[in-house]
Amino acid sequence: MPNKPSTPPAPDPVEPRVAHPYQPPSPYAPIAPPHPHSGSFGSGSPPQGYGYYQPPPPPQPPTANVYSSFPPGTHPEVIRSFQMVDRNQNGYIEERELQEALAWNYQRFSPSTLRLLIFLFRDPRESSSIIGPKEFAAIWSCLGQWRAIFERFDRDRSGKIDAMELRDALHSLGYAVPPSVLQILISRYDDGSRRPVELSFDSFIEGGMIVKGLTEKFKEKDKRYTGSATLTYETFMCMIIPFLVAD
Repeated sequence: MPNKPSTPPAPDPVEPRVAHPYQPPSPYAPIAPPHPHSGSFGSGSPPQGYGYYQPPPPPQPPTANVYSSFPPGTHPEVIRSFQMVDRNQNGYIEERELQEALAWNYQRFSPSTLRLLIFLFRDPRESSSIIGPKEFAAIWSCLGQWRAIFERFDRDRSGKIDAMELRDALHSLGYAVPPSVLQILISRYDDGSRRPVELSFDSFIEGGMIVKGLTEKFKEKDKRYTGSATLTYETFMCMIIPFLVAD
């Protein structure tokens, strides 16, 4: 179904140019530079408004080496966070355990956000919604990159971003979301108070994962990156429904 790309927002003179309607090489997220307030990995005083938790206590040594599938060079804190919630030490964690593990470095994410993360990052060969070491490391890395983007556009350090900041943040990640689509996404977080809609980091991740996931699915059909593709009804439904079910 044709979908003519819209005109992207005016580029920031200090931001690199981004392809339209999406960046063809498109890794899930660019490696963002560290925020000046964040310091090195796991250090520094985090800004208020993001729901940071204290680091977990040291884990007990596992009875077997079921964590060897962590990618080489994985930060010890990532491995430790996974081990702490994998209480049966089988090398896999579920939604509740993922929430607990991420809370130590990021925040306590909503169930809908967690389900989206699991859906997008889980091993497709696994029949159940579980996350292994490799997938957990990928989620941790993605959240770190997206948090750096969120903090960059949360200019007043309130822990929230508005609609235009969301547009610019997604654009910096390589997603030139049309205004009509952005409005639908924003309306998801309207609380009916008639105040301008603002997104927390949790909502930013949830909305961003929807954009990311659907864009990646669409790009599989748009081989030439034109912004248009022909889809069957079945293909369209299979693309959309998982994101509705995850809600």
